Amino acid sequence: MTTVAADAAAGAVATENRPKTAARQRRPRIGAVRIIAPVVVFVLVMGLWYFASHHLIEEQSRFLLPGPDEVIRQGLLDSAVREEILSALGSTVLVALTGLLIAIVLGVGFAVVMSQARWAEYSLYPYAVILQTIPILAVVPLFGFWFGYEFGSRVIVCVMVSLFPVVTNTLFGLKSVAPAEHDLFTLHVANRLQRLLKLQLPTALPAMISGFKISGGMAIIGSIVADFFFRQGEPGIGRMIDVYRQRLATEELLTALLLSSLAGLILFWFFDFLAVRVERANGHRRGD
Repeated sequence: MTTVAADAAAGAVATENRPKTAARQRRPRIGAVRIIAPVVVFVLVMGLWYFASHHLIEEQSRFLLPGPDEVIRQGLLDSAVREEILSALGSTVLVALTGLLIAIVLGVGFAVVMSQARWAEYSLYPYAVILQTIPILAVVPLFGFWFGYEFGSRVIVCVMVSLFPVVTNTLFGLKSVAPAEHDLFTLHVANRLQRLLKLQLPTALPAMISGFKISGGMAIIGSIVADFFFRQGEPGIGRMIDVYRQRLATEELLTALLLSSLAGLILFWFFDFLAVRVERANGHRRGD
């Protein structure tokens, strides 16, 4: 009987460890795929771009779509052009990060208020939706009339375009707490602040970060749009794009567009990294 029990226990332990071992074996493969797959797609896109530029477009019209080699040579390897674009991109990213930070503070604050009272949600949420549906190109000139054409107006545009995802995702996360967990806090006679800080906000954190990822890219776009219209103060990437468009400098224009996309991608990767860390922390907490 003792031997049979020992064998059964050993079998149970082996069964429990088998999924963990399989998961550990799958992780390196998934990590390799996440690296190799984008690289393969990038190489294919570059190859198609080069083929279209050098074989599908006539040589006298090639300035409309220069090849990636020409973009790299004239847009990145030329030190004067590179410094000009990077300086403008730095101004754009600074405006976008400032607007994103303000949008995160305001969005989380509004979502917390709406999660605490139904009347607050019914009063404020429709205006958040309206803010999202306002055509940004129509109101940007008004911001210039009201607030001037400097740094502050550009930040306002970024806040306007990036606020809604933060509000929506944070509110969803705050309201997604399981009723059983609320009941547990009720049994411990937790007040509203304790329930918010120790239950609702930790539960909502993954959804909040998802909203931050969306808003990060939108803040970059808002900063470029604002700079495209506000032609005063330190030039950003939007103004440089317009200058290159007027000059028909397609190589510099494509370089500015690609670097702007890279800035938004880096911001997305940053929040994605935070999301993975939060997920692992939640997994360890559940395991404990």
